[in-house]
Amino acid sequence: MNFSHEFDEQRFFEVWTAVRIERPVNFSLFTFGDQQLPYYLVTGAPEPGATVKVRKGEVHITRAMIITPDSMEPEFRNFFEEQEEADLAAFLLSRTAGFSNLKFSNTSGPERIVSDSVEEAVDKLNKQLDDEEEEHTAILSAPPGMGGIAIMRYAAERVWESAPGNIQELRERGFLN
Repeated sequence: MNFSHEFDEQRFFEVWTAVRIERPVNFSLFTFGDQQLPYYLVTGAPEPGATVKVRKGEVHITRAMIITPDSMEPEFRNFFEEQEEADLAAFLLSRTAGFSNLKFSNTSGPERIVSDSVEEAVDKLNKQLDDEEEEHTAILSAPPGMGGIAIMRYAAERVWESAPGNIQELRERGFLN
């Protein structure tokens, strides 16, 4: 799908807001080097009353050490099940300079099917993470077929929120003089 001429801003907004970061994390990404972002993804049932799915995963973000024409565009591996999701992500990120040299790789375990609603599954995961005193694992939720967008949104927001601190660290080390 080519979004350059037919981009539907309303559709994009609907997709972007349909996925949620239910439990955010509050740490900055490394300015130099790689970073891992663990998460749980709760995917809604395709029809009311059906089961929901829970999957544990981790996004690995690698910053290009030497920027070449081949490393100028962001790269996403194992994020999207549907081409429409991948096209939407490409459209969004092509307009964002902050992602231009990052490599994202998603790994996830098998899905567990639970009979809870999305809200109940999120509540149980929140309790579990609280009991474990885990502060670096996010909980994401998405309608069926939009899990990749939820994971991309999570990674994107971590990059965006870390950017000011990363830029300050570059200044302090003399890279932006």
